[in-house]
Amino acid sequence: MTYDLIVIGSGPGGYVCAIRAAQLGLKTAVVEKDSTFGGTCLNVGCIPSKALLHASHMFEEAAHGLAPLGVIVDPPRLDLSAMMKHKDDTVGANVNGVAFLFRKHKIESFRGVGRLKGAGRVEVVGADGAVQTLETKNIVLATGSAVAPLRDASGAEIAIDEKLILSSTGALALAKTPKRLVVVGAGVIGLELGSVWRRLGTEVIAIEYLDRILPGFDLEIAARFQKILEKQGFDFRLASKVTGVRREGTGKAERAVVSFSSVDGATSDTVEADAVLIATGRIPFTQGLGLEDAGVALERGRIVIDERFATNVPGVYAIGDVVRGPMLAHKAEDEGIAVAEILAGQAGHVNYGVIPSVVYTMPEVAAVGITEEEAKSGGIEVAIGKFPFTANGRARAMRATDGFVKIIADAATDRVLGVHIVGAAAGELIAEAAVLMEFSGSAEDLARTCHAHPTLSEAIREAAFAVAKRAIHM
Repeated sequence: MTYDLIVIGSGPGGYVCAIRAAQLGLKTAVVEKDSTFGGTCLNVGCIPSKALLHASHMFEEAAHGLAPLGVIVDPPRLDLSAMMKHKDDTVGANVNGVAFLFRKHKIESFRGVGRLKGAGRVEVVGADGAVQTLETKNIVLATGSAVAPLRDASGAEIAIDEKLILSSTGALALAKTPKRLVVVGAGVIGLELGSVWRRLGTEVIAIEYLDRILPGFDLEIAARFQKILEKQGFDFRLASKVTGVRREGTGKAERAVVSFSSVDGATSDTVEADAVLIATGRIPFTQGLGLEDAGVALERGRIVIDERFATNVPGVYAIGDVVRGPMLAHKAEDEGIAVAEILAGQAGHVNYGVIPSVVYTMPEVAAVGITEEEAKSGGIEVAIGKFPFTANGRARAMRATDGFVKIIADAATDRVLGVHIVGAAAGELIAEAAVLMEFSGSAEDLARTCHAHPTLSEAIREAAFAVAKRAIHM
């Protein structure tokens, strides 16, 4: 049997690609090495982390946020096993949903490690060692990413055991709340998972190589967010690099001792912790795919593709974390839809200038488009409008006044180039900005659009007014 398309990997990019291809009439199969569909995102990434972020936020609200609203409850008690069950149930519902969609669209699935074996052939090695070879007209590589290793001062990789020294996977499955957690890396993953455990009573120390948190985000937004997190209890050690992690003690008394120094080498220190989370980023997962034997070109560990997602090998395409661009599930999904449509003879397309990013802490941070720093470095003259949630009626009613909205518009045309938000529900609010930017809208377009009152979205409209220096409520 020959397929029209075989997708290797069933994460957000892979499963969405397969479903769209099946909708378009392509006979499609998926190869997945793990026992469940959904990849990192659904199993040990986006979905379980959001389940714990929500649950831990509810715990913190019960402890500190309800009394000012006139809701008096006994001090809450943490049932960590029940919270983890909520996380596991959420994961199960999502991965089972993908399996259902595969059946609905008559997508065949093969369990095992997929490997390119010449033109139009995929070898699948099952967990039991059984080998089968599939024939196909096209192959899409959607194998995602893996945890980036951290090396000590000697260059040796720091071993992750998911008990004392953790990746994001282990940090989502701790059996008890650590007294102190050291997070290596103050990016999205480190801040989200650090937030989960801080809310549950853990002292969190974040060590970051750069002199700022959230690299890649607008600097002003990141600076405000850092102050908010410090007020919540985060302890940041910026412009610092980890030089080693050693173990002390045994059994339940085992602890980690993290050594770190300033980037310039002027100072050094150590800190003990009950757990260490390595959150220094992710790398493309390309091992074992047979790329070298097939002649697939790579650059800096990523698969090289053209504007149609094609590699240099005919009939082989790639999407998601293994190719250029941000490592985001929704970016992979868009690419999956686009390549499926291209293979079906349509005009698939991804607008990389309008891909939002979100940090699901409380408050949230969300962004789409360019930052103020990128505008300056690109020589773009911009007009900037800002509006704080302290001046928003709905935010006051919710006691969620931390943060602000920042809109960056082209000074000559008023076209919105970037929107950045730190505040409650920022991840939902950013969609309005993405739609506006997808249609090349202006700040004036946004300002003249009626927004329901009272809503948090009014802060976006006010920031649009502020671009022209005419905010109403400031």
